[in-house]
Amino acid sequence: MTTIGVLAALGVLAAAGPAAAHVEVSADKNRAGATDVTLTFHGEAENPSGIKSERVVLPEGITPADVTLVKAPAGWTFQATADGFTVGGKALASGKDAEWKVKIAKLPDGETRLSFKTLETYADGEVSRWIEIQEQGKEESDNPAPLIELKPGPSTAPATTSAAPSQAAPPASASAAPVAPTATTPILAEPISDEGSSLWWLWALIALVVAGAGLSVASRRRSSPPAE
Repeated sequence: MTTIGVLAALGVLAAAGPAAAHVEVSADKNRAGATDVTLTFHGEAENPSGIKSERVVLPEGITPADVTLVKAPAGWTFQATADGFTVGGKALASGKDAEWKVKIAKLPDGETRLSFKTLETYADGEVSRWIEIQEQGKEESDNPAPLIELKPGPSTAPATTSAAPSQAAPPASASAAPVAPTATTPILAEPISDEGSSLWWLWALIALVVAGAGLSVASRRRSSPPAE
């Protein structure tokens, strides 16, 4: 009975082994929108042949150009991919976990849960797929993707102002009040009355009469004989 019990226990542990192995990630700054954030990944060795590479798919809001390598196992190199990056090289010793660090230029604003799907490849070709998104409030899945939970960042929405709309100057109209004369505004002369211009013929007649009378007097003087 004892032998059977021990074997059964070992069988349970063997069955639980693959599910217990994970790839995990942590951040040195745990706030959304933070800049220059170092992420530390830890991949647990599940296959005795040794881990050969780790391929990470970045969450939305982080691009491969935002990521730089900080540290990786000796002999491993960093390579950006279309949707993330890969670190890898010579297979690690059997049972040795993989640990690597990268720097993210900026975490997405408004995101508080970031999942990093990871494919862990071993020297014998086996691939452990840690790609299942963990949903908040639900039990962890069998192959959960590495997850970091962040505190909300400061609001980046621009402040709104309720400035009163500017009032345009009213259009000029014919009924606008007259402008008072100023030092630079010329004052028009008084309008000429039509009464004076309507009597020009009378003045002209008087002038002709006076001229005629003068000519008559002069003529009489020339025609009169001189006194003796």
